[in-house]
Amino acid sequence: MTHSESRLPGRPDERASAARPSSAPGGCADPLVAVVLVVAEVAAGALLAIWLMVRGLTRSHEATGAKASAPPPADPGMDWTPVVVFAVLALLVACVAAGLLRSGWYWSGGTQAVVAVALGVMVLATAVEESVREAPEPTPAPTHASPPCRSGGDSDECARSGR
Repeated sequence: MTHSESRLPGRPDERASAARPSSAPGGCADPLVAVVLVVAEVAAGALLAIWLMVRGLTRSHEATGAKASAPPPADPGMDWTPVVVFAVLALLVACVAAGLLRSGWYWSGGTQAVVAVALGVMVLATAVEESVREAPEPTPAPTHASPPCRSGGDSDECARSGR
């Protein structure tokens, strides 16, 4: 009696790989998964954006609703939460892309890599824009030179006297 394995051509490790089904997708499954993942990421990004907008509105409402007679608070600076949230989303998409590419899902993995790069560029552009906005502006130089004070005083004394 012979076994069915002995009839397969090739070495034993080739026979084992021939018996094992591949994990690569067949047909249109790979592009379909790519579309489904992109739609899911767009939905997740929209939900995150809505959450961040509501969070920003409540923060501004809390800052102005303290007391009517109190002066408005000083500018607290940049809120880095949106940048961090979208950076985490980009990192998550990049990890999914790496897993898909290693599994042989090339369309889905490539699409996820493109989405991760686009999110990363958006995060970096936002971070750079906000850091430039936070930088202190230099004081402008005076546009006109006042004539010297004839009374011998300093420039503040001349400015008060109108001479």
